[in-house]
Amino acid sequence: MTSSAIIPYPIEPIAALPSDEHLAAAFLNSMAEYGTQLHARRIWLACSGGRDSLALAALCVQLYRQGKLSLLPQMLHVDHGLQADSQHWAAHVAHWAKAQQMPCHILPAQVTGSDEQAARQARYDVMRAYMNQEDVLLLAHHADDQAETVLMRLIQGAGVSGLSGMQPWRVQSQGAHRMVLWRPWLTIRRADISAYARRLKLPYIDDPTNATGDNVRSGLRRDIMPVLAKYNPNVIDNITRSAQLLSDADTTVRAQAAQDLQQTTIGSLQQPPLQRVLNVDKLAKLPLYRQRQLLHHWLGQDEPLPPAKQLVDDVLNLSQRSDHNHQTELFWQGRKHAYTIRRYRQQLYRLSSDWLAWLNIPITAQERTLAHIVLPDVSSVDSSPLSINLRTSEDVIWQLQVAPNALVRLLDNPAGEVGHQTALKIRPLDRQQRLKTALSTRPQSGKKLYQTLGIPIWLRESLIVVSMTFLNAETVENEIPILLLSPFDRWILSTDDLAMRTEAQTLAVFIDSHLCSNHTR
Repeated sequence: MTSSAIIPYPIEPIAALPSDEHLAAAFLNSMAEYGTQLHARRIWLACSGGRDSLALAALCVQLYRQGKLSLLPQMLHVDHGLQADSQHWAAHVAHWAKAQQMPCHILPAQVTGSDEQAARQARYDVMRAYMNQEDVLLLAHHADDQAETVLMRLIQGAGVSGLSGMQPWRVQSQGAHRMVLWRPWLTIRRADISAYARRLKLPYIDDPTNATGDNVRSGLRRDIMPVLAKYNPNVIDNITRSAQLLSDADTTVRAQAAQDLQQTTIGSLQQPPLQRVLNVDKLAKLPLYRQRQLLHHWLGQDEPLPPAKQLVDDVLNLSQRSDHNHQTELFWQGRKHAYTIRRYRQQLYRLSSDWLAWLNIPITAQERTLAHIVLPDVSSVDSSPLSINLRTSEDVIWQLQVAPNALVRLLDNPAGEVGHQTALKIRPLDRQQRLKTALSTRPQSGKKLYQTLGIPIWLRESLIVVSMTFLNAETVENEIPILLLSPFDRWILSTDDLAMRTEAQTLAVFIDSHLCSNHTR
């Protein structure tokens, strides 16, 4: 059984047939432009079996047989199962590739949703999963596709980045996996590809849904582009040229935004992609248009699609507020994660939902005797710090790190025989607990310390107190708070116990915390 959508030409080898000079020149010029990036990378060709992708596959076969292409790309065909004949289409593509002696892999895909974007996302996901890290995916998008893309984004209200259209070379990341999308035919017209397919008598699949007009792209192709061509026959080339000019402009804008971001980012508070923080005072010193560009760039980090203009405007308004009501929360559902944007004092935070969930994990009080903390080889200068987990999830681990050899020196016990009566106690800060930091003149309650130290509301349950406890000669337990920690900062505490002040403050120097993120989803 066959499919009526397949152009009824016989499947025959096409390597020896004449190639198209115009199409070949565009491909070879693009290959020369990205030659350094292509070196030593495996190349795959996404082939739906339609006219454009089958024509690109045919050209690659011809260039390979002519010695102008050192390696023949391997074809990837994704079967969504959305069309009744999809299995026949997959078998047809595999049969054609076999006739050309071209490697071909058929990949089944499950589509979540019913729109064009869902099918596109499923295609890329399944191909990305099949390909290796940093592999190149060759795509047959052409100038007509580019013009339709620019018009689609124009009516959606896109900015410079969106209106620059598809890029000929773009690195696409999904978590830790990276692949490259290569489009060498963005300057080639659909009519030229059609003429080439007719000359070769390519038995391509003419998907009937491409001309129905029931999605934005096919509607523009069927109804709008012919009307625009009446006003200017060169409309496709002109829109493509505009996209290239806007791409150059977008590169300039991005470079400026990246430079501004470097100047306004608060490095000590960054935990990408979970938490990103800007300095509001430095942001306000920029011209207004650069503030918008910076916020657009800042918000869109770690996301494949940019934020909406309304969100950028709302965040800009939040940064400009002069009142002390910092309870405002802005929400953004990105493609990868959901985010909350908040301001605390002169800091602007973009917090992922995963990060906020992590901050709600309770911290359990712990007590460790020094005899259990100090490593056996205490005489070694290179003794590794002992790590004590404070809060742990699948993606983020917060640890207390203690230098064991430092403890031995502080106890004036070179042999390493640490008494069992001395311990480190770790527990969350109580709002009523009174502590005195080394730089303050008097003790303050935990509630007051939140304000004094500038701790944002969502981080206040993540303050911990590290104390040293020991038994004195009368076997009375004495607890000396030595350190206050948050995931991003530390404060040495002061004690009124003169006998222990120096030892406790010195010990605090050798204790720190470490935040490790394995967030790759």
